[in-house]
Order: sequence, then structure tokens, then C-alpha cells
Amino acid sequence: MDALHEKKLKKLEEIAVKLRRDVVEMVVGAGSGHIAGPLGMADIFAALYFHVLEHNHRRPQWSERDRLVLSNGHICPIQYAALAHAGYFPKEELKTLRQIGTRLEGHPHRGSLPGIETTSGPLGSGLSQICGIALAGRLDGLKYRTYCVMSDGEHQEGNVWESVMFAARHKLNTITAIIDRNNIQIDGMTEAVMPLESLRAKYEAFNWHVLEIDGNNISQFVDAVWEAHAIYEKPTVIIAHTVPGKGVDFMEFDYHWHSKAFTKAEAKKALHELRTLENTIIAEHQ
Repeated sequence: MDALHEKKLKKLEEIAVKLRRDVVEMVVGAGSGHIAGPLGMADIFAALYFHVLEHNHRRPQWSERDRLVLSNGHICPIQYAALAHAGYFPKEELKTLRQIGTRLEGHPHRGSLPGIETTSGPLGSGLSQICGIALAGRLDGLKYRTYCVMSDGEHQEGNVWESVMFAARHKLNTITAIIDRNNIQIDGMTEAVMPLESLRAKYEAFNWHVLEIDGNNISQFVDAVWEAHAIYEKPTVIIAHTVPGKGVDFMEFDYHWHSKAFTKAEAKKALHELRTLENTIIAEHQ
């Protein structure tokens, strides 16, 4: 992973807005789907696929590629958008989200699309999967790094904490877990449904290296990944505080948009806001 200079940062910010536009258009076209989480995680996925990950869209099964597991599979529209922009499949196919016969299902399915490492659906299983992938890499003598994107709400699942123990026990230092700490889930705010705090203290108690960042700040995220790469004795978790619905003012911090269909007027307003934001970023680059 190269150092992040100002020109590259601005390019990543531009990509993040493009991904947000794609996500809105995909969910509008499907008439259903999760929206707040994908919008909130656009900055991180832009950084992952266009700066952080070692990967090659022409060789999706390259043995030395970094592995990314999306544990909270319901936010897959943002991963699909990132994969398409990275060249894994035609962008035109994004319009088929959740359609009959599509490769872009409501949760990622291993084997359906190049670049999808695991099948997800049941929350709480991704960290277990990445533990196995990390341990296999060690046994095979491969140097790839492993990343697991997780929701905050899925930390209410018990098997997450079994995986946390396993990773620490085996000192799986190639693991970087990324928690989308947006504080919402389908039934309301996480701290009202089933309190999670203090996440930092819990992970530290399980002997993980813990970093907390503004998850909508690409520079902070890249710096955190750099630090994670330097930790050799334990796995790392990045608690990324994100704004659900980021970029669309009437959606931000509203848990109802965890999974909600757009009206025509709402879709038009959301796309207008994102186009305006994209034009502003492009103008700043010139």
C-alpha cells in the first residue's frame, strides 16, 4: 500500500461519491434493499478497493491477493459498486440488483461474482470466516492480508466473540477487522436495542489492538490500516464511526433508512444532492 498523497485522496473522495450515486440508483431500480449502511461505508470501500487492497480484477483468484470478507452482507450494494468500478464486472450490471437471475443478490454469494470471497447472510459469521482464511494463509506460507467488514449490531451475536477469542489466541496479526459503528440497526439505535459499549474496552480485554476513527475520513482510515500493518503480535480492529446515509441529508442518522424503499421524490432529491457533491469535489480538483 502506497502513501496517500493529496491528489490521490481527492480522487478517492470523488470515487466515494460515485459509489454513493450507484448505490442509490441500484436500490431505486430494485425497489428494495439496504441503503443507510452502504452510503455510510462508501469512503471506506473507495479506500479499500482503490488504495489499500492488493488485488487484480484480471486475476480474481490470484493466490497472493488480499482477502476481504463482508460479514454484514446486507450492505453489499456498496461492495458491488466498488467491484464494478474496479473492473470485476460491467457497471451496467449494477442495474440488476435483486432482480430474478441476477448475479447481484441481496447478500453476496461466493461463486456468483468475481471478487466475492465468501457467502454472507447470517450476521456474525464473517469474522469466523476471516479467521479461517488468515490461518490458512499462515499454514500455506502466503503473505496476503485479511480484512473483515462488520456491522456494530452484529456484535450482539455470540459467535462474534468466539471468533475474537480465536483470533487473539492464534495471534492472527494479518487480520484487520473494520466495524461500521453507525449506531443504527433495523429496530432502532443499537444502544437502545442491545447496548454495545464499550466496544473498545471489550476488544482490548480480548487482546486486540484497537483503533477508533472517523469512518468518513479517508485519510484517517488509511492511516489506521498503516498502523494495523505494523502490529505483529495481535489482530487489529478499526472502530469506524460513520454517518448512516452519509451524503443525503434527509437520510443521515435516521435508522428507518436501514432498509427502506425510496419514493420517486426521495430518490430524485438524493441523487441531486450526490450529483451536487460530486461536482463540488471535481471542481476542487481543477
